[in-house]
Amino acid sequence: MKPKMQTAMNTAKQLTSNALAVVGSLHSFLSLHVPGLNRRLLAAKPEPAFREDGVPSWVSDSDHRILLGRAAKQLTPNVTVAKDGSGDFTTISDALAKIPMKYEGRYVIYVKEGVYEEQVVVDKNMINVTMYGDGSRKTIVTGSKNFVDGTKTFQSATFAAIGDGFMAVAIGFQNTAGAIKHQAVALRVQSDRAIFLNCRMEAYQDTLYTHSHRQFYRGCLILGTVDFIFGDAAAVFQNCILTVRRPLDNQQNIVLAQGRDIRHESTGYVIHNCRIVPDDGLVPDVAKISSYLGRPWKEFSHTVIMESEIGDFISPDGYMPWEGDFALKTLSYKEYNNKGAGADTSKRVKWPGVKVISRDEANTYTTQAFIQGDDWITKTNTPTPNWAKESNTIIVRECGRFQPLLAVDEL
Repeated sequence: MKPKMQTAMNTAKQLTSNALAVVGSLHSFLSLHVPGLNRRLLAAKPEPAFREDGVPSWVSDSDHRILLGRAAKQLTPNVTVAKDGSGDFTTISDALAKIPMKYEGRYVIYVKEGVYEEQVVVDKNMINVTMYGDGSRKTIVTGSKNFVDGTKTFQSATFAAIGDGFMAVAIGFQNTAGAIKHQAVALRVQSDRAIFLNCRMEAYQDTLYTHSHRQFYRGCLILGTVDFIFGDAAAVFQNCILTVRRPLDNQQNIVLAQGRDIRHESTGYVIHNCRIVPDDGLVPDVAKISSYLGRPWKEFSHTVIMESEIGDFISPDGYMPWEGDFALKTLSYKEYNNKGAGADTSKRVKWPGVKVISRDEANTYTTQAFIQGDDWITKTNTPTPNWAKESNTIIVRECGRFQPLLAVDEL
């Protein structure tokens, strides 16, 4: 049966790839401009991607308040989780288990300050759940499952968000297995239209598993070592701090390991106005431990880093191979208008897909264009930062009032 199943799966994969190619071509056709017309064919006047205050237009009014930073404290939770017994439940899992089967709107769970040692799953039937805490260093979900001790990488996640429309605000996600245990996931996200605001994801290898679908991260601190942001989602990271920790002596650091395996998939990572920095524990050893922006986990790996600050500890090569020459001719790694000593692209690897792109191309990787953010993020009132003050930036029209990067100690 195995050869038959492999043949069937390969055929299905080819059909999917062909269908994606047709859809992509159709999109290009419908976007054509006709001389003398000031609109695109078959397109109504587009609504603004973001509200005046910078929140994406696809975020609901109630979620809008959350994302503006006023909201978490103003939310009215459906239930409260508290370790000390002062809430409705003492564990997050118990609170999730009591979500009504049929519930209209967002179901809000407030998780009070405390360290919650449990493996949490927001399953596929738990739609539009908002979970907020007292701060990413106060409300912490922690675990230590890992590959070395016999748990598969996928199942090692301390917290798994699967139900569509999941939102987390001011919560910390940890896997404390340590570098010696290799793959150990703090957070796995399979939710479409997932949003993480002012959260902290902390582990070593494979910290954040962006498994699939559309995801948006803002003001988050993500710490790790090897491939610590990996998966095949269409994910945008805005205003985040990506902190590279000290790995094992025989390891190298890789920030991004994007896993697109079909050329026409619309997945990839966009790192936008972020900071890529070394952890204090890595600083003394940056000369002997190499650190890279990314490597190709799958054949058509796709990343874009733009208007971000890249520290001098990043290798001038920028990227490293996965194994041999695998994917070196098919990957797509793009950079635009970055700053910092590590942003110098003159010594980047000379693979065909490693490019410095123009402003026009960078515009296709904004939240609106890449993950259709104007259709769902704004409906949750999520803010996007207004750090674009200079004319050479690409996000002036897309962002509202200025909100600076959070300091590490605030996350």
